Amino acid sequence: MAALAEAEVDLAAIARNVRTVAAVAGTAVMAVVKADGFGHGAVAVARAALGAGARWLGVTSAAEALALRAAGVTAPTLSWLHRPDEDFAPLIAAGVDVGVSTPLHLRAVADAARRLGAPAMVQLKADTGLSRNGSAGEDWPDLVAWARKYEVEGSVRVRGVWSHLADADVPGSPALPRQVAAFEEALRIARGAGLDPDLAHLANSAAALSAPRTRFDLCRIGLALYGVDPFGGTGGGAAGLHAAMTLRTTVVNVKRVPAGTGVSYGPDHVTSRPTTLALLPLGYADGLPRATEGHAAVWLAGRRCPVVGRIAMDQCVVDAGDAPVTIGDPVVVFGPRRGEGAAPTVAEWARWAGTNPHEILTGIGARVARSYLHGETEKS
Repeated sequence: MAALAEAEVDLAAIARNVRTVAAVAGTAVMAVVKADGFGHGAVAVARAALGAGARWLGVTSAAEALALRAAGVTAPTLSWLHRPDEDFAPLIAAGVDVGVSTPLHLRAVADAARRLGAPAMVQLKADTGLSRNGSAGEDWPDLVAWARKYEVEGSVRVRGVWSHLADADVPGSPALPRQVAAFEEALRIARGAGLDPDLAHLANSAAALSAPRTRFDLCRIGLALYGVDPFGGTGGGAAGLHAAMTLRTTVVNVKRVPAGTGVSYGPDHVTSRPTTLALLPLGYADGLPRATEGHAAVWLAGRRCPVVGRIAMDQCVVDAGDAPVTIGDPVVVFGPRRGEGAAPTVAEWARWAGTNPHEILTGIGARVARSYLHGETEKS
């Protein structure tokens, strides 16, 4: 049965983006494939990224990590957001590194490792200024002391120390050097407590491309992996990235209407002239934000056509003017920009919605079929 819409993912673009960032950063790369690979498909993206030289995979949850393992992806993987009462044994048994921010979580990981009879690989996260997850500065010495105790007894091995940046996508941000200094101090304290981590990592996509002091041993790339400029087109250093997803659909109804015709609920939009309205089978349940009303456009009949009226749960209406549109005509909602007069990009949809590209990509719903262009050799 044909899907009403399709998100086409170019795996060759994923591979090129890995190589681009690795060449700039000069470090190993962690491909962040959380949230089903930012909506692109975690397993397919992971294989393409690894095939292009990525050394690590990053996910948020145990479920995401174990789904990769179940698909046969065996590469080093870090999972970093967990409840303290979670059963960590499956992660340990699967060889997944566990991100740890509190002694409570560390104790649970160590207990699971003892029951399993195998040491857990952990990566301690320091809060260097994001004030989200991670151990605060005053709590960090206690966390590393407990980690060293468990390491001596053989229940854990501290493989990494890491943190996350608050605004590396803002060129010249004064927060960046402060966070680097805080991270270096966290490393000094960890090593002073007797820990000897193999990895130190701080850089996200923006920092990997623009901030050499943040790169350390490994750069974690999310948005750049999927070919979206982490600087929002401000010239922060994202040249060479290739957008991986193209969102497509087709026209399912066409109406020629007179001036004064109300369109969709409200109606919030009334036509100002005779025009052709094209109905698309995509709505907010599929990831098109209602907040884009009055701003969004799609590529139809060789030009950009505005989305008019309220976006509904399952459908939206496009004003095609006098273009010769018929039922079944192809539509590109967003895709890679290829010069002037091209389809909108995901960054434009994010701007129209007042959000970031991450939310648009991860919001593409399950009803939208994923298809893949395979341009690279894959491996796990």
